[in-house]
Parts: sequence; structure tokens; C-alpha cells
Amino acid sequence: MPLIAKPRADEHHEYFGRYIALVGDDAFTALAGQAASTPQRLQGMTESQAMHRYAPDKWSVKDAIQHMADVERVFAYRALRFARADSTELPGFDENAWAPAAGADRRSASELLFELAAVRAATLTLFAGLDHEALLRRGRANGAETSVRAIAHIIAGHERHHLAVLKDKYQVG
Repeated sequence: MPLIAKPRADEHHEYFGRYIALVGDDAFTALAGQAASTPQRLQGMTESQAMHRYAPDKWSVKDAIQHMADVERVFAYRALRFARADSTELPGFDENAWAPAAGADRRSASELLFELAAVRAATLTLFAGLDHEALLRRGRANGAETSVRAIAHIIAGHERHHLAVLKDKYQVG
């Protein structure tokens, strides 16, 4: 397993510091641990629990799970492009526009959890194949420069953030 060390502050937009702070010194260990623990934490919920919204204008649990998978896919793609020394600036995306378009509430919770696990397996495979030099490479997305290793920490921290929200606001996990 590769060590994906904590990025320096100049390797990411300051907004992502809140996610990076939720991860220890090695993002690969965090990502691998989540691959086992996240499905275990969420697999026992009922369809009724998965449809719950803690307020009318908030996402359902299913929306949140789909969001975690979508964001991980986008950030893993960024990591791939940057690791391969692609200098093309990548666009941002609007997760609030994506959520209703994803139609997560039409899918079963188990289907969404399977997708999340599949995305994580692909992410782990990607990062496992990167050497130290690739992890330090940087690229631009949504107007900000980011290193590949920062992206690994962002992915892990983003999931930790949403799992905390699910536990706190939805009483799930």
C-alpha cells in the first residue's frame, strides 16, 4: 500500500482544508479503511430511513450516498488527469444541480451502496498504482491548483464529513 502523505497548504484551495483536516497522515489507509467501514455502517438502514430528509429542502440519505459516489468519481478523474501530467484545466461542477438529476430516490439503498463501494474500489486501484512523483503532480480544476495527494485526502475527508452529517442529522450510520 502506498503512503499518501498529508499535503501542504499550497497544494489545494483553502476550502478543502476542512476535509483534509478530517484525515490522518496517510490518505490511502483512510480510503482503504472506509472501503470496509462505510458500507458496514450504512447497510442496515431501511428504505424508509434511506428516504429520510431532516428538512424539506435537504437531500435524502440516498441523495447523500449518490453525492459521495459522484464527488469521488469527479475527484478521482481529476487525480488521474493530474497524475498523468495533463495540463488541461478542468471545470468545476454544481453538486446541487446534480442531486435531483441523479434520481437517487428511485434506486434502492443497497444499489447505491454497491455503487459507492465500486467507486471506492476503483479509487483505491488508481491511487495504489501511483508513485511518489505522480502523487506530487498538480493540475487545475475549478480555477484552483491541486496536487494528486491532496485529492486523495479530499476524497477521504469528504466521505468522513458526510458520514458525520448522516449520523448527526439523519441518525443513520
